[in-house]
Amino acid sequence: MNTEVHVENLSVVIPVYNDQEVIQELYRRLHPVVEQLATNYEIVLVDDGSKDDSWGEIMRLHDIDEHIVAVKLARNFGQQNSIAAGLNVAMGDIVVLMDSDLQDRPEDIPVLVDTLQKSGAQMAIAQWQTRQDTWAKRTVSNIFNRVSNTITSIHIQPHLGVFRAIRRSVVDELKKFPEKTSTTLSLLYYIGANYAIVPLKRDARFAGTSGYNVRKMFGLTFARIFSFSMFPIRVVTYLGMLMSVISFIVGIALIFYKIFGRVVTGWTSTIVLMLFLFGLNFAFLGVLGEYIGKVFLETKKRPNYIIEKIC
Repeated sequence: MNTEVHVENLSVVIPVYNDQEVIQELYRRLHPVVEQLATNYEIVLVDDGSKDDSWGEIMRLHDIDEHIVAVKLARNFGQQNSIAAGLNVAMGDIVVLMDSDLQDRPEDIPVLVDTLQKSGAQMAIAQWQTRQDTWAKRTVSNIFNRVSNTITSIHIQPHLGVFRAIRRSVVDELKKFPEKTSTTLSLLYYIGANYAIVPLKRDARFAGTSGYNVRKMFGLTFARIFSFSMFPIRVVTYLGMLMSVISFIVGIALIFYKIFGRVVTGWTSTIVLMLFLFGLNFAFLGVLGEYIGKVFLETKKRPNYIIEKIC
């Protein structure tokens, strides 16, 4: 650890979901790091509606360490919303976000904080040089990054994770965005917070299995696309215009065939064309439905999460 790194007030925010086997080891490794790093610190553990005894483990830590802030959500609201809950509770001048499964190494926190302080950036983010993930997860992650950078207003470096150190000013700015259909990490990039990259190694999970599956990764991809881009609806508009032009040309061609006595026989081409156009229409309706659905959810103004208890 770099002993020259020091922080006056530090918060470490960690979303927890079904990680009862990890929490004690997480604390054992995290506690000496933050104790040496900061004069005043808090460890904010957010239980995102775990079905195991994660909350019990968090409370046992809270009973022996006053620096543990235990936050229990009323149900499972998802990792992004549990991060938002933790950021709203955190009081530090610098806030560190990390996963609970020890793939993010607590011993690397001083490296992130040191980079944040020396670079003058608003965030210092871990960029994974090695990852102990499946081929499917790595592939989906790469696709997500490329698609996001291509068709949205958010442009980020590849292989960036949750693990990061954030200045208080960025956290306060984030609180001004009460969006329901976006994600916390996407908003951190959207507000324009400049960041420094810290190359780090990502370990394998300490125990258990990840709840962050391919389906959820696709969900995050679509959430970012439909929240920060008009590209899908523009694509269907252009396709609609293209089909109109093609239909007009085909119509003119059929008129000429009729005039010159060459009648196109059979129904196969007609049926194929109708099926294609119906499929295209349903695709258009699906894209429109995504945007309308997001507007519908935003107008309800329901909270992104509900905190049942804070200790």
